[in-house]
Amino acid sequence: MPRSTLVTPDIDYPDSDGQPMAETDFQREVMTYAIEALKVHFREREDVYVSGDLFIYYEEGNRAAVVAPDVFVVFGVPGHRRRTYLLWQEGRAPDFVMEVTSDSTREDDQGRKRELYARLGISEYWQYDPTGDYLQPTLQGFVLSGDQYGSALALERVGAVWSAYSPALGLNLRLDEGVLRFHDPTTDEYLLTALEENRARRESEQARREAEARLADVEARLQALQQSAPPGRPDQDERGRQ
Repeated sequence: MPRSTLVTPDIDYPDSDGQPMAETDFQREVMTYAIEALKVHFREREDVYVSGDLFIYYEEGNRAAVVAPDVFVVFGVPGHRRRTYLLWQEGRAPDFVMEVTSDSTREDDQGRKRELYARLGISEYWQYDPTGDYLQPTLQGFVLSGDQYGSALALERVGAVWSAYSPALGLNLRLDEGVLRFHDPTTDEYLLTALEENRARRESEQARREAEARLADVEARLQALQQSAPPGRPDQDERGRQ
């Protein structure tokens, strides 16, 4: 008898569940900053994909096997835009995932997602609780050890700022006055979104123009004073040289 061949029908993997995001301003602002700042930071690399609140399907043929991390970064895949992330096609799980957690998502973030991310081989799992609903300290990162996440990464105080290092990203995650910011240890600068970069560039250009205008004004005043000063008498000049 001829062997039968199993043909898997084409399956549509939705890019939305039809439900609006039920996030507060606190969670949404953190997600927006993190995704945009990381995109800007890695924009010169074609092998880094940064996204968030995007469906990751992790079992081919199973539309229920899906998760949507708030923020995630994958190294070793093209950085082009996607409607969904199909793990079996991409061939790589995210290297970094962060959930902007709250009391309403606590059970999922601490339980199902933590176990799932470990099973998928996601090397770092971070949680940030911007409103301090339950997580203390409010920023916690974990590195995969075997098939589970180990102890939290060290959160150290740098002046008035709390900081923890992400080995996957090569960046610090810092709480500056309670606000999460990514910090590049090689430049000692915070990561900015494209909007923040443009604003900083405009402010720098405005400051440069104002400084040049002040210098030009000082030079004009000096020149005017020199031109208006009466010429000295020859005998005075002679005595001044003795």
